[in-house]
Amino acid sequence: MTQKQPPYKADKDNQDERAIPYTLGNLEAGEPCCIPKAHLQVQNLSVSYNNITVLDDVSLDIHKGCITALIGPSGCGKTSFLSALNKLTDLTASAEVKGSILFDTQNLVSDKIDVMALRRRIGMIFQQPNPFPLSIWRNLDLPLREHGFRNKSVRRKKIEKSLQDVGLWDEVKDRLQDSALALSGGQQQRLCIARALVLEPEILLMDEPCSALDPISSCVVEELILRLQGKYTVIIVTHNLAQARRIANYAAFFWMKERVGKLIEFGQCQHLFETPKDDLTAAYISGAKG
Repeated sequence: MTQKQPPYKADKDNQDERAIPYTLGNLEAGEPCCIPKAHLQVQNLSVSYNNITVLDDVSLDIHKGCITALIGPSGCGKTSFLSALNKLTDLTASAEVKGSILFDTQNLVSDKIDVMALRRRIGMIFQQPNPFPLSIWRNLDLPLREHGFRNKSVRRKKIEKSLQDVGLWDEVKDRLQDSALALSGGQQQRLCIARALVLEPEILLMDEPCSALDPISSCVVEELILRLQGKYTVIIVTHNLAQARRIANYAAFFWMKERVGKLIEFGQCQHLFETPKDDLTAAYISGAKG
């Protein structure tokens, strides 16, 4: 599968670091574009567990409607960064998060955040597909009920739309009451994405969503992620550099320095892969390190 990189629009001085990725989309259909507006503003973010720092001093903007890939070797803090964005770190008693993550002027590092409301707006897709041991229908109906959707007709429409959005509707519409666990791995992962989409989030966090899938299923999920561009802000952890280059507008490269995860370089995906500014980034992309 080949994917064209989105066009890049440089400023009047033609300085690469300020070039803005954008996609025209289908303007007649009203499809939204990837726009240069910060959806999340991360400043000086640090994460530690049991007083051991695993990620330190990360600052970057996540742009609205864009796909941002987090790359780097295992153990350099990518998943911890992702988990901090919707406070999944709170599920670990020993975790401590410092710095700021601004989302609609709110600092998500604060203890005063309504976590349930936040996770509706910032959904999470994990490495292994994790459908509930329930029917396909109930996998999507349950979160809607939990978030207060009482009207059965509204829930039905939302469920059908989310399954259509991930390309599953035609595959499962005649067996919605069957167990979700009977689906293939790729179908299960798409169902999990539909389960996140049914709540109409603004941001999707994806932690290696294709790594547990066979190549064909991985290709289907990757194409789905591309279709989400513009409609959702997507942040994806991937060890597949070719995948990151195919799908991402921006890329962030993480590395271990003195046993602590650090953000080494962040920028437009095309530029980071073709003209990296840091020697570590160049070495990792070329395969000389990592």
